[in-house]
Amino acid sequence: MSVQSPTPTDQDLLICTACGTEFDQPADQPLSNCVICDDPRQFVPPQGQTWTSRSQMSGKYTNKWQPIDDNPNLWSIWTEPKFGIGQRAILLKTPAGNVLWDCIAYLDTATVDFVKSHGGLKAIVISHPHYYTTHLSWAFAFGCPVYVAAEDASWVQREDRWGLRKLLSQQATEVVRGVTAVKTGGHFPGSLVLHWDSRLFIADTLVTVPSALYHKDRPKGTTSYAFMWSIPNMIPLPPGEMQKMWKAMEPWEFGSTHGAFVGMEVRDSDGGGKVKERVRESMRIQAGGEGWIESLGDGWP
Repeated sequence: MSVQSPTPTDQDLLICTACGTEFDQPADQPLSNCVICDDPRQFVPPQGQTWTSRSQMSGKYTNKWQPIDDNPNLWSIWTEPKFGIGQRAILLKTPAGNVLWDCIAYLDTATVDFVKSHGGLKAIVISHPHYYTTHLSWAFAFGCPVYVAAEDASWVQREDRWGLRKLLSQQATEVVRGVTAVKTGGHFPGSLVLHWDSRLFIADTLVTVPSALYHKDRPKGTTSYAFMWSIPNMIPLPPGEMQKMWKAMEPWEFGSTHGAFVGMEVRDSDGGGKVKERVRESMRIQAGGEGWIESLGDGWP
């Protein structure tokens, strides 16, 4: 392997075990720190910084997949045992071509074969830097572009010598027909959600909270989402940032949201648009908890 010019197929590049980010660095020459985990939004585990590579992960980890809501066109893909942050990727099978929403660090032949058996990928879209992981390897394996927000491009840790990475500069970009990446900001300046088929794929741009998952007979004031600058360190976003997020999402209609981890699906019970309203109500609840609700004025949703 050339240290100066690693390729997307290299199995021996350095991967942070805490966040899953892959670096242009040989695994046998570990860095002193991971810049993603040193950022105050993330954290270095108590045992300190540790590293691995995809070749070292082989035989220890397995990717799993299952349909979401028994829908054959919507699949969760995740790694067992849990690796890094533990997020899932979601495969969207659309008439215009398949899209992968978000990314996981481990990629093996079985996973490539599974995705190709469903038609491969036309695009990959990643919500924010914590899930950049091995995105160039995924894009190379499927011969497709990978989209990230232009505002967050400084967080990528691998140079793209193959023209695979595309930067999203507009607030809304249709990556394939009917599938739109919407830039909300908040968690990161370029944090994204993805809209398709009256569904909103939210990663942790909107954090799905436990009280979101039961939808019947919800008492007034029950929240469904949190809006966080740092999720693990529990630093919330201020009302001004939530306002910007709402303005970005308001034009899009959706009856369900699909969060960062397996099982984080929030659905309308009657198709009446209640999930979108729960996003707005959750913003108002958080703003009130932060002591701001009295002074928000007419600009608040």
